[in-house]
Amino acid sequence: MGKAINNNGKYHKKLTIGLFGFGVVGEGLYKALQQTSSLNATIKKVCIKHPGKKRNAPEELFTTDKDELLNDEEINVIVEVINESEPAFEIVSTALLNGKHAVSASKKMIAEHLPKLLELQKQTGKSFLCEAAACASIPVIRNLEEYYDNDLLHSLKAIVNGSTNFILTKMFEESLSFKDALLLAQQLGFAESDPTLDVDGWDAVNKWAILLTHAYGIVEHPDNIVFSGIQNIQSGDALVAKEKHYDIKLVAQAKKLLNGKVAAFVLPQFVKADDHLSFVKNEYNGVVLESSFADKQFFYGKGAGSFPTASAVLSDISALRYNYRYEYKKLYHHIVPELSEDFYVKAYVSFDDWQYIPKEKFEWIEEWHAEAERKYLVGVLPFTELKNNNWWRENNTSLILSPEPVIEDVEIRRLKKKSLELAGI
Repeated sequence: MGKAINNNGKYHKKLTIGLFGFGVVGEGLYKALQQTSSLNATIKKVCIKHPGKKRNAPEELFTTDKDELLNDEEINVIVEVINESEPAFEIVSTALLNGKHAVSASKKMIAEHLPKLLELQKQTGKSFLCEAAACASIPVIRNLEEYYDNDLLHSLKAIVNGSTNFILTKMFEESLSFKDALLLAQQLGFAESDPTLDVDGWDAVNKWAILLTHAYGIVEHPDNIVFSGIQNIQSGDALVAKEKHYDIKLVAQAKKLLNGKVAAFVLPQFVKADDHLSFVKNEYNGVVLESSFADKQFFYGKGAGSFPTASAVLSDISALRYNYRYEYKKLYHHIVPELSEDFYVKAYVSFDDWQYIPKEKFEWIEEWHAEAERKYLVGVLPFTELKNNNWWRENNTSLILSPEPVIEDVEIRRLKKKSLELAGI
């Protein structure tokens, strides 16, 4: 990789980029690079899938042959911003093996192939950066890598999907039905024509799998993380939230437990009005980190869109001038904590028919409301019940966690002991 010397005797490296994808993010990056000449980075070639489409860039920039980029010795950085997971992995892995740095925004690809990507980085010594894959314009990955020691990071919770947050905001603040809020999100470009990846929680859990690695060194496939989206939340749930002075958010959460393990999940949650995440509206994302000495820190910004995502890609490209790479200190130099299932969660569950709710699975039930057509209860469940069973996703059942939902075993024993003492037993 060549070096450009400036007048002060310092240097930064000249970056020649091969770009895969010229959709919303790719075009945004192209425009952003035109406005940041100080980076000393240029796009030499762009690989596209559909050559006949009109694009706002010179025609000679484009090709449909991926090998033109991957085998070009002048290109020292491959940037991948396509939508397909397996082709994205092939692009990134080939780039690394060919001695090129790689930058990606493909959260699904990264989450599903993380062990292999980690192996390739060690094998090749090249950088693979992916700030844009989680929370777009919010620099959360770099902060987790550089600022927070594993032992000091107590918890992180986040809104990582702008589409679902937009829908929930409209349901809560404008009393729209889920269907109408989704339609509005699609009309405004915040949700895809097929919104399943967002609405059912897949996008959020893919991002969470990536962030868990940078936060705690935990490498886990998304399939092994308990998650749900907002597909079952109803207008009645929003009314209950308002009565309790809560918002409803799709929250990704990780918390260090007393036993040293980590509780992690992505589930709808009631959020108090004074919670930082309550401030996160519409298509925005937010991340709250809590550590031993810094207490709580809040990151807020746009989680999607052309320029917000391009800004994260641009930040990664800029870092490559100085050979920056993720060191994964928490994975390689710490004792990596295990994901735990040995805890309880407090949850609100609404439903149409009692027969679908296994009441015997609850440690206890604090509230139940059965007089209306739509019924609900609030109770405490072993987390393993969510991990191992699906009743809470089926038969029009809606599960929303309470604020501060994680209850550890020691707290359960203390509460049970207190209840026995009050009963005089």
